[in-house]
Amino acid sequence: MSIFNPLARPLRCLLCVVALGAFGSTGARADAVTEWNILDGELVTASGLITQPASRVMAIAHTAAYEAANAITKRYPGTAGIRLEAKADASIEAAIAAAHRTALVRLLPTQQTAIEGAYAAALGKVDEGAAKSEGVAVGQQAATLVLAARADDGASAAEAYRPITTAGTYVPTTIPAAPQWPQRKTWLLTSASQFRPGPPPALTSERWARDYNEIKAIGGRSSAVRSAEQTEIAKFWETTRPPIYHGLVRSVAEMPGRDLMRNARLFAAVTQAIDDALIAVFDAKYHYGFWRPITAIRNGDIDANDATERDASWTPFIETPMHPEYPCAHCIQAATVGTVLQAEIGAGPTPTFTTTTGPTANGAARRWTSVEALVQEVGNARIYDGVHFRFSTEAGIAMGRRIGALAAERFVLN
Repeated sequence: MSIFNPLARPLRCLLCVVALGAFGSTGARADAVTEWNILDGELVTASGLITQPASRVMAIAHTAAYEAANAITKRYPGTAGIRLEAKADASIEAAIAAAHRTALVRLLPTQQTAIEGAYAAALGKVDEGAAKSEGVAVGQQAATLVLAARADDGASAAEAYRPITTAGTYVPTTIPAAPQWPQRKTWLLTSASQFRPGPPPALTSERWARDYNEIKAIGGRSSAVRSAEQTEIAKFWETTRPPIYHGLVRSVAEMPGRDLMRNARLFAAVTQAIDDALIAVFDAKYHYGFWRPITAIRNGDIDANDATERDASWTPFIETPMHPEYPCAHCIQAATVGTVLQAEIGAGPTPTFTTTTGPTANGAARRWTSVEALVQEVGNARIYDGVHFRFSTEAGIAMGRRIGALAAERFVLN
């Protein structure tokens, strides 16, 4: 499930330096959990993994770290179905480092040099002694058990997508992304289809015509109605890899009054929820197999709707992702993360949510003062991008809110 990333090679050369920097000094409120989260995101990006398997790696690593730390503190319920025993005086920082290192070396073997450098730097900040050794042992054990529990989760299943065609008729030959993903074992959901939405609107409906004409006007590459600000938003959210959302989580994790164990729980909840959200949305995508705007608009004369005029050469603002349109996967991730974060914040003060810099927006960063503003921006961005109809963004957001609420309940967030 990896793809070639032309930026991966130079990034790999920098990762060892980044790792040593991350663990050699900490920011005002940085801790071992957030430091490893930053590095995890850099590693999955450098490895060239696409969004779905990258999110799986993040979930496994953070779940292992949470289980290891929780075995020491016994503060929260476990969630991975594994049993661990640890001494109360074991080093939590060593346990978190060993859990990440053990999981990442197995899942990202091409990044081993950077992983080992980060691990050595992290352990270098822990005093020598029995507490350190015991922390390392429980971290390694936690990762080994979580990896074993997820070994047969379907991520490595053979892809067997069958293109729709008639004998002898040419169709585009690129295989869509992750057609096997709906068969994966979930973390929190009872099944991939638990929150599957109803079908997209009928092509003869007013809703279809309205959303068709909206994206045709604002989502085209040469749109005359998309504003400069909308174009900036579209560029920012073109990327879908995990780091774009994990900066938001760190906005909460780095708030005053937080502690290491609470942050370990938060990142485990978020990463499991995102992984499940992607399983669920790809279940719905391949169940409905709905056409993308570029296909629909170039075939506007065959949908039996007089209100949808064909444009034979219409192209979206960004390249269309290679998987079915409905529902919106970016939107389900945004709503999932937003719902988990809102549950964690509860009635307390709301931080300014900040992302990591957008790699598709020349390193720009964006900020929001509410979860709802973030979620709605992501939905709008995919319309400005020309890759999702509004009804699809709304369906993805609704799914994400249900999955985020389930994660909050399972992890007993505020």
